[in-house]
Amino acid sequence: MLSPMVRRRARRLAVIVPVVAAVVVSGCANREQAAAPTKTSGAAAQAFPAEIAAPDGKKIVLDRKPEKIVSLSASSTEALFAIEAGKQVVAVDDQSNFPVEAPKTKLSGLTPNVEAIAAYQPDLVIAQADANDMVAGLEKLHRQVLILSAAKSFDDMYAQFRLLGRATGHVSEAEGLVKRTEQEIAKVVTGVQKPQQALSYYHELTTELYSSTSKTFIGQVYTLFGLKNIADAADTVDSGGYPKLSPEHILKSNPDLIFLADSKCCNQNADTVKGRPGWGTLKAVQGGHVVLLDDDLASRWGPRIVELVRAVGEAVAKAGTTG
Repeated sequence: MLSPMVRRRARRLAVIVPVVAAVVVSGCANREQAAAPTKTSGAAAQAFPAEIAAPDGKKIVLDRKPEKIVSLSASSTEALFAIEAGKQVVAVDDQSNFPVEAPKTKLSGLTPNVEAIAAYQPDLVIAQADANDMVAGLEKLHRQVLILSAAKSFDDMYAQFRLLGRATGHVSEAEGLVKRTEQEIAKVVTGVQKPQQALSYYHELTTELYSSTSKTFIGQVYTLFGLKNIADAADTVDSGGYPKLSPEHILKSNPDLIFLADSKCCNQNADTVKGRPGWGTLKAVQGGHVVLLDDDLASRWGPRIVELVRAVGEAVAKAGTTG
């Protein structure tokens, strides 16, 4: 059974398993934040009214360009600012910590409070999931909600960029973001010389040794470099791409690379890994190939995916050179 920490992180990563984190709401943002209307360009004005079809098939109709957007998804928040829709965002959830100018609040995307969200008088709410019957509650208040579930592939991510562009009146900016992201990822991948023999890796979500397989969004980042995932063999129907590995499985697999996506949350590093019973003998540890990832980058499907791809590419290039 997934632990509370893993359930939170798995939901942020790919939501392949329908899990809901048990998070206590520490407070509600109930202040009103007035936003000066942004000037609508002729092209943006012509784009509305617009019918937006979410990935789940649900459609919403936006009569005009939204000027008060509430984002309850850290990935969507980053994308909104990347497509130059940041001035339309009046509030973001407590996990949206990038960019720094994002209006962070105590709103929760995991346990949303309808009244607290409505206090910002949004004309569009963007969320990762419909928790606490949020959609029904907001629709009663005549608030439009766009659900963008966690991306399961790069194509999903690009499709979400385009959806956000259409929903906010920034179609060309969104298309530009897609092209830049595709080009930058391709540049990083082609710039890394792959080792003659495929390298194996272990991606750590938590110190409980939960990992992610190749079929998850994060797993596909590693696939770009031809890496072999030691978690694939441990996946089950119940784990849904996020199996809990045993120390024996990891030691037996003896990965060439170890990527720590729990460096910030759990203070893990090369020394703590080396100190685990038997782990000092692993090739990744002995070769100096324990890689600290930014927890946020490793759990989001937004514009900064390029930074994650670059970090993995640098690790692969180093391992291929030093062995």
